[in-house]
Amino acid sequence: MELEHGQDAPPSTSPTSTPPPSSYTLFLTIMSKRRTWVLLFVLVYAILLASSWNSLKSILSWYKHQARPSSPSSGWPALYASVLLGAVFGLLSMAAALAVAVPATLVTWITIVVLLAFFGKPKRTLVLEGRKITREIASFVFKILLKEGNLVAAVCAVLGYFALVRKNSGE
Repeated sequence: MELEHGQDAPPSTSPTSTPPPSSYTLFLTIMSKRRTWVLLFVLVYAILLASSWNSLKSILSWYKHQARPSSPSSGWPALYASVLLGAVFGLLSMAAALAVAVPATLVTWITIVVLLAFFGKPKRTLVLEGRKITREIASFVFKILLKEGNLVAAVCAVLGYFALVRKNSGE
């Protein structure tokens, strides 16, 4: 078959020709990398820490005011300050972990719903099962976040207490 002068050739449909990457496929490629999620985790944690820096400074200034050398030596201001510091760091760790948990939870939920659809569940049953699975996954993630946040809060409170008591006894 000959092409007449002025006619364009039909576009090639060979498997070797690839379309130029769009911004969406570039975004998906970047977001599929583990390093991207680690970077996002660190970035969210840094933003949360920077935004709560004033509250941390106010806790420490309150402690310095309460633990003056002229006041009777007591461990109560150090205990209060360390519990507040532990609570701040526990909340920060929970918020940073949430930045990683949300995408992982969504992938898990989508996978389960798609598998249920492949096994031939009717749409009405699929919707009901999807709601039930959503509640179960959300409660499971919430319990883990609370447990991990409390662990970080406890460790930071204990370390903060010993650091504040040592600092106060060293002055």
